[in-house]
Amino acid sequence: MGKGKKPATYEDIEALPVGWVGEILGDELVASPRPALPHARVASALNALLSTAFDLGHPEIRGGWWILSEPELHLGRDIVVPDLAGWRRERMPDPSFMDEPFSTVAPDWVCEVLSPSTVHVDRERKLPLYHREGVSHVWLIDPPTRTLEIHRRRERDWLLAASHRGDGEVRAEPFDAVPLRLGALWLPRSGATPTPIAPA
Repeated sequence: MGKGKKPATYEDIEALPVGWVGEILGDELVASPRPALPHARVASALNALLSTAFDLGHPEIRGGWWILSEPELHLGRDIVVPDLAGWRRERMPDPSFMDEPFSTVAPDWVCEVLSPSTVHVDRERKLPLYHREGVSHVWLIDPPTRTLEIHRRRERDWLLAASHRGDGEVRAEPFDAVPLRLGALWLPRSGATPTPIAPA
């Protein structure tokens, strides 16, 4: 933020035009347009896959998660809206924070779907913030290259634990108890048959 400039406030977010998402990073307002369809497709498909298996219940999985789409997170002075976020139920057995319009409890997992307007913010500004707040895993998904990056938190930085590309089936921590078919996330190429959205 420039010297002498007033810190952004929540009122700045509320003043944004319809269709824009506002976040506050380092006292600076960061505004992004609503995502394009390939971006939205990835987020909605991934939410369906993970929520079915890990939030709504799966007979082969112990424990569980609370998984939310585009939750508003108030983390110290910063306000962020990741595409998806998840809290382990063993850490948050009482989801009372869901009764509020935002959460002040950092999630255990975050997913950001990259787009040209947000890639710098997601990689250079949000990753350090998520590390500071103790988020254990961050997924970065790039729809044009059909790539999933899995970042695992270490004490001082992030470890790129895995990078998957294409349409195949992968085991993606921290949700590696159930295979994830990457092809289910992408908009089908012209003339291609869509991959069903269902857990393996």
